Amino acid sequence: MGEVLIHFQGVKKAFGPKVVFDGLNLEIERGEALTVVGGSGVGKSVMLKLLIGLLKADAGRIEFDGRDVTQLGERGFARVRQRIAMLFQSGALFDSLNVGQNVAYGLEEHFRDKMSKREMAERVEWALSAVDLPGIQQMWPSDLSGGMRKRVGLARAIAVQPEVLLYDEPTTGLDPINTARVNHLITGLKKRLNITSIVVTHDMKSAFQISDRIAMVYAGRIIHHTPVQEFKVIEDPRVQNFIEGRAPLKEDVATLLNA
Repeated sequence: MGEVLIHFQGVKKAFGPKVVFDGLNLEIERGEALTVVGGSGVGKSVMLKLLIGLLKADAGRIEFDGRDVTQLGERGFARVRQRIAMLFQSGALFDSLNVGQNVAYGLEEHFRDKMSKREMAERVEWALSAVDLPGIQQMWPSDLSGGMRKRVGLARAIAVQPEVLLYDEPTTGLDPINTARVNHLITGLKKRLNITSIVVTHDMKSAFQISDRIAMVYAGRIIHHTPVQEFKVIEDPRVQNFIEGRAPLKEDVATLLNA
């Protein structure tokens, strides 16, 4: 058992009558790659947003490095976001900024008083080279393919040299070649930068390739969190149905209803 860096404890979150989490419990160890899977609308992305303060938990604790972040104000979360970066599903690039300005955005936000313009430019070049896109600072988001946009978004995330990197559906909408490229980048960055990775995806092929552990969200809680090889052979029909991409069998209904 490694050092626990992030700990969700009894977290509850609802949007009006829709309950997303009703007692979410999960530990993430420093340096591991954890992938969170589950059906659409179960709250996988919500979990990431709760961690960095884009959403507020209704109850429970979320600890990062021993500190309960649910009690932080915006200034406290600004410090957390210097250590935890997020790659959003769409890449979330600013169309009014060129690639270099997009990658430097987090540096300007968090390190304006600590880094010179030259140091920022060097960091931008380093980040773009790390995602195999060197020298494209002057290009515009509108000039980029979907795969390139994802990689520029990843460059922006790693430019601040975070301890934790959150990936929200990193391969959605990508062709097989770009999917393989992004998966390779995720595993390579984890090894090279010793980053703790939390990946939200419904792509089980990618999950099996990039993860140390897989956690499955179902009915407002984590129902399994195990190393990859163990996850593959869990007999729970909820897991096997999800892995195989099939609808529940009639004999599984009772299990599903009683989850």
